[in-house]
Amino acid sequence: MRITSLLLSAALAMSAPALAIAQNDMRTEQVRFDAGSSGTTIAGRITGYENVLYKIGAEAGQRMQVRLDPSNLATYFNVYAPGSGPGDEALAVSQMIGESVPDLNLYDATLPVSGDYTISVYMMRSAARRDEVSDYSLAISITGETGTVVEADYADGLQGGPDFYQVSTSGGGLNLRAAPSAGAAVVVRLNNGQNLRNLGCRMAEGRRWCRVATLADPGNEGWAAGDFLIEGSGDASAGTGGGGGGSASSGDKTETVVVRFPSGTTGTELTGSLAPGASRRYVLGAANEQFLYVRVAAQGPGLYYQIFNPDRSFLLDMVSSDNEYRGQLWQSGDHVIEVINRGGATTNYAVIFGID
Repeated sequence: MRITSLLLSAALAMSAPALAIAQNDMRTEQVRFDAGSSGTTIAGRITGYENVLYKIGAEAGQRMQVRLDPSNLATYFNVYAPGSGPGDEALAVSQMIGESVPDLNLYDATLPVSGDYTISVYMMRSAARRDEVSDYSLAISITGETGTVVEADYADGLQGGPDFYQVSTSGGGLNLRAAPSAGAAVVVRLNNGQNLRNLGCRMAEGRRWCRVATLADPGNEGWAAGDFLIEGSGDASAGTGGGGGGSASSGDKTETVVVRFPSGTTGTELTGSLAPGASRRYVLGAANEQFLYVRVAAQGPGLYYQIFNPDRSFLLDMVSSDNEYRGQLWQSGDHVIEVINRGGATTNYAVIFGID
């Protein structure tokens, strides 16, 4: 009996994923589907102990399918329920075949909870410690209609929340749309800092969309991307130029820098400084199917960045400078990387760009 236990312990140790990951070896990417789409395929690369966390929103009762095709067969993924992540118990481990994992590196199941799920891609410790490389494609789809009401809402995050939201963007407003989709018609353009009544949120196209109503009379109702909403108040004048509070808009505090790489190189590093509420846009030309790398090294808190495609749709929604970005592009032309200071003090930083 003791020999059996020892053999089992050894087998589990050999199959344990590389979960002892330093914070700087972990990066987070928000997954978004194209308007009207139910899935996407992401191309990525990890080296050694690197770990990529893909965040995707879905509702209870929908079906999620995740398939990983890696160049290095020691590469796997874990799926975590809303509110969980590396270090917590996984909802599924792609190297352990079972009810929700019908084959290696394939997850296919009906989701139990509404909220943001995490898909963690990593290499086994034996490969990670040799600093091996894995190029991979990760296909994610979410299918099935959502019900008339949100089921199994994690932490009251969709149907609960504050009574009022406030638009929080940088250097511009936010589209209020007729339906929860990036392709839906625009009802009106909301101002940065404007307060809205919360009518409840749903998940669509991998993200949170909130049904809101403007406070002015006559008002408008529609759907706004939840990424750009924070808790607000019933002050109808905020963000309208009639006094009141509201988040500072970068407005004319935003400058544009065209990024050029030194001859014969595929990247560069620039430095800068931003006052509170200010932002700087870096314009970088790149082609479809190339890989873009962005890292913002801030010397203080409160620095964020976001990336726009040439058609001004989001490639990456606003994230903290703690997260670096590497992903494959799907449009050709000028991409915009906007660095924003949302803190209360002037902050120095360096931003590193790479294209391959």
